[in-house]
Amino acid sequence: MRAVPTALALLVSLPLLAPAVAQTPPVAPRPAAQAAAATATGYGVELVIFRITGSQGSPEDWTAAGASAPPVPGAADDTGGSADAAANGRFVRTMDGSELQLNDVVSRLRANGAYPLVAHVGWIQNATPWGRRQSLSLQQLGINVPGLAGSVILERGEFLHLGLALELAVANPPADLSAPPGTIFTLHDNHRVKLYERNYYDSPAFGVIALVTPPQRAAK
Repeated sequence: MRAVPTALALLVSLPLLAPAVAQTPPVAPRPAAQAAAATATGYGVELVIFRITGSQGSPEDWTAAGASAPPVPGAADDTGGSADAAANGRFVRTMDGSELQLNDVVSRLRANGAYPLVAHVGWIQNATPWGRRQSLSLQQLGINVPGLAGSVILERGEFLHLGLALELAVANPPADLSAPPGTIFTLHDNHRVKLYERNYYDSPAFGVIALVTPPQRAAK
């Protein structure tokens, strides 16, 4: 994981422990779903993905790098649909706008202009046991952004880890990277995260701010 560029750190105020947000009382489930709802929990995962218009490193031979880059893995049991993800118990649901907690980051990025927004998404999922390597593809999470592909993994062992395996096709990469138009940049990173703490992931042409919040038990 790279150090956060100074200008970007000022925009997103990293590191920062986000305060707990008051939860709106959920609607009581129908009787048929009460037993499952009583024990259903899931971590909140929120991502802000943005392009970087200025170089964060030295120029590279992007043609050669792209040819040798490993493929971005999909989910270990990915059969291509969000229903399948829900069935295996890892994906719970997408967040609605009122649940997203990184809106301030998005506002600052938009106001700055140097970090165009690619996506701002959030969902609820269960963590898999450490070492299972069971990721969720962006398709399973309902994320459909042109040029963006990959997967996310949330694992729980002694500590909680969030891993991203993303690729983004950039029409106009930063000039000082000497990358041709349409270059596909990859981001592969998996590191320990703390609840309510904003985490920074990056590649030379795009970055991610991630926030993980603790499970909330559904109402009986």
